[in-house]
Amino acid sequence: DGIVEDLNVFNCATNQWFQPLVKGDIPTGCAAFGFATDGSRILVFGGMVEYGKYSADLWELNPITWQWRKIKGRPPKIAPLPCARLGHTLTYFDGKYYLFGGLANDSKDPKQNVPRYLNDLYTLEFKSNNYLWEQPIIRSTQPMERESHTCVGYRGQNDSRSKLIVYGGMNGHRLGDIWNYYIDLSQWTQIVATGLAPQQRSLHSSVIIGHR
Repeated sequence: DGIVEDLNVFNCATNQWFQPLVKGDIPTGCAAFGFATDGSRILVFGGMVEYGKYSADLWELNPITWQWRKIKGRPPKIAPLPCARLGHTLTYFDGKYYLFGGLANDSKDPKQNVPRYLNDLYTLEFKSNNYLWEQPIIRSTQPMERESHTCVGYRGQNDSRSKLIVYGGMNGHRLGDIWNYYIDLSQWTQIVATGLAPQQRSLHSSVIIGHR
């Protein structure tokens, strides 16, 4: 049926679905986008729109008024704005949004696909009524480029450092590796996990509850 553009909300208290009457600068239908919230606003970044076009648009939704608006984030000081992509993650943690990875199309013609897997990391912060993009300078080996992975924020029980945890995804083949990104150090570390590991996968989901 193609890419849909409806917004559906599930009320956990009443177990009821509803479709709010949205207004403002309403985005077109999109797939494989990044989606995150800080509790007071919802952000949507990138994805694929109609006719196979990759997007680098940033949208904000107010969940009280259901007002959409398109955001023009301020570029990083020493890097370009994030390129159009799909299959990335957008994670809100400790006051910032973190954009990682995804799949870009290096073809100028949306009917042609020249895939390029990404492993770039950006931060997005709402400050003084503006959205500010930055790109941290990474001081370590980085994870393999990937899309359709998961990324969650975590502050450890025995390790007070804030970190992002990236798992799995796709880079021509499915991945099953786990990486920590230590925010204060701007360093990636691959985790050597013990136990029976899950099968390598992409298009999965991951959540943090407590320390698991």
